[in-house]
Amino acid sequence: MALKPPVEVPQGAIRLNTDSQKIEFYAQDQWWRMATDVPTLDGGARGLFGGGYTPTAVYTIDYITIATAGNAINFGDLTYTDNNVCSSAASRTRGMWFGGGTEPDAENDNINYVTIASTGDAADFGNLTQARRGSAAVASATRAVICGGRTPAIQNIMDYVTIASTGNAVDFGDIVGKNGECSSMSPAASPTRGVLAGGIGPTNQSDISYITIATLGNDQHFGDLSAASNGVGGCSNSTRAIFRIRESTTIDTIQIATRGNGTSFGSGPSSIHGSWANSPTRGVFGTYINAPSPTALSNINYISLQTGGDSIDFGDLSQARRQRNGGCSNAHGGL
Repeated sequence: MALKPPVEVPQGAIRLNTDSQKIEFYAQDQWWRMATDVPTLDGGARGLFGGGYTPTAVYTIDYITIATAGNAINFGDLTYTDNNVCSSAASRTRGMWFGGGTEPDAENDNINYVTIASTGDAADFGNLTQARRGSAAVASATRAVICGGRTPAIQNIMDYVTIASTGNAVDFGDIVGKNGECSSMSPAASPTRGVLAGGIGPTNQSDISYITIATLGNDQHFGDLSAASNGVGGCSNSTRAIFRIRESTTIDTIQIATRGNGTSFGSGPSSIHGSWANSPTRGVFGTYINAPSPTALSNINYISLQTGGDSIDFGDLSQARRQRNGGCSNAHGGL
């Protein structure tokens, strides 16, 4: 086993471990193995989008093959219809949805799951510690952490579940930064870190904070977005996260292993709500409304996680939706 490096090795350094022949990155004073494989499923990684409203409730789950553009296909249905502004996370095998609500202020504590490789309706997993909507979910290969939200009062709690099992969520810690403005944050993850960008309290927040997914505890300050933002989602591969800036065309990026502020990475449609599903190379943004217009849209766009640039049309959802539903994939950066 390789020895711990000298103190001058910078956080975020990358190396080839000649003992294991694996690529590793240096973070939190130790080397971590970098996920470099891409799961194969029907020609590539699969993304799921579930929930939302039109303004009537939408309980449909759609799926896409992330490597190929085209329209989404119906996967099945969630078990509950009051799922507006639910959050979502996944392992390589399971996709999950957390909470949500019905306009104007009725929240729930439902947790649903599906097997990503198949199609079919979701099943009940358990319950959150607090009914809420507007949470943000981050995940590793084994654990999902559900962060913040509102009841309608803003909640700074974080819950976690073990994805391979079923049961109720357990307390993880609290969101202590962001001045309590921790609803509708944008999530991203590496295999070790979950990142929470922006949020709303009543005002929009630019703060970026992070947690270590494998442990329990409160979040810590990471940096700031280039502008205050909420409710437009984020995604990541194992090293890079990207976040849409609401009321702007800007997409920010950060390197997850190192703290720092977001920098411009690409551009896309402005003034939108929505959620991401991604592979290591492509981020796909689906199901959104052009705020403040009440018109539901079915657009899906994508951007390269390697090169950035302008977002490109991908296809359409099976049904137009408003507000943020839950998007997840079996190939995100936390796996």
